[in-house]
Amino acid sequence: MTCGTRGRGAVIGAVLGLAVTAAGLPALAQTETPAPTWSLAIHGGAGTIERDRMTPAQDTAYREALEKALAAGSAVLAAGGSALDAVQAAVELMEDDPLFNAGRGAVFTAAGRNELDAAVMDGTNRAAGAVAGLTTTRHPIAAARAVMEKSPHVFLIGEGAETFAASQGLEQVPPSFFFTERRWQGLVQTLRQRGLPIPARPEGAPPPPAVPMADNDPSAPPLNERKFGTVGAVALDSHGRLAAATSTGGTSAKQWGRVGDVPVIGAGTYASNAEGCAVSATGDGEFYIRASVARDICARMAAGATGQAAGQAEVDDALSLGGYGGVIVMDRAGIPDFALTTSGMYRGAVSSAAPARVAIYADEEEQ
Repeated sequence: MTCGTRGRGAVIGAVLGLAVTAAGLPALAQTETPAPTWSLAIHGGAGTIERDRMTPAQDTAYREALEKALAAGSAVLAAGGSALDAVQAAVELMEDDPLFNAGRGAVFTAAGRNELDAAVMDGTNRAAGAVAGLTTTRHPIAAARAVMEKSPHVFLIGEGAETFAASQGLEQVPPSFFFTERRWQGLVQTLRQRGLPIPARPEGAPPPPAVPMADNDPSAPPLNERKFGTVGAVALDSHGRLAAATSTGGTSAKQWGRVGDVPVIGAGTYASNAEGCAVSATGDGEFYIRASVARDICARMAAGATGQAAGQAEVDDALSLGGYGGVIVMDRAGIPDFALTTSGMYRGAVSSAAPARVAIYADEEEQ
């Protein structure tokens, strides 16, 4: 598993092991390992995620959450299941975890709502499904897959997407299901900074706590963390099928029905067996859309680039336009790669040939 960061030119961690260059940067060691028959990689968002702003309890909480998502997806793959089922299982677990900005833990719009977006893509035939602006479907990634498999369409939004999800028997919940106190506090702080009105507390939300949530509460991310919240997964199954899935609550205090790159096929999510790649992105969505990040990574790989080189080139391209973030990439050999232009990205990988390992910070070896 490799991870790149802008300006370092470094390879940080690998399925093949680590050595150290004369410059003191990690490099690939030439140790042989069996080729994986299946492989999974995940992310939980990239951004300004730094050691000195994370308490030990928060660090541990994120690592444990990533490990649980890897376990959910790898259980599917180890049993001979499909890459699609694996990425959905991993993402659904993160959608239910309030640590991540997706599902239960999503940020709020300026109007005080949780509006959820998701996409999934099957690399074998490039079938895809996407949804945006969901407010009552518990698992947006399941809705995206239903769009792909049960409708003639690729992308549904808002009330129509919600009606379709319900018609497919997907679990519906009250909007308050997605409420978390920490994300609400983050919204209030952001609206005050922007001089915008603060909406009424959502109906059904628990009353404000008598004692404000502590900054070092391990059950929640740092309040002031600058994070591009998205969760995602890419996988190769034992039948050689690739798939990608991504889910997000978007950006805090977003307005006017804003939708980012996540549900835009080719921007935040893409998979193609023909090109030998699957990609899930996290970052400044407007710039990722303009740079068509996910699709272009696959094009670079089809032309011979490694996943890490292709991923880093594309996130650097988005950076040149003004955007920051990261990507996870899976190639047809089951090698996961990570590239980012931020100080951290919650991430992890596991395969039939390598145990689960996770990382948070940009300069950290996955372990």
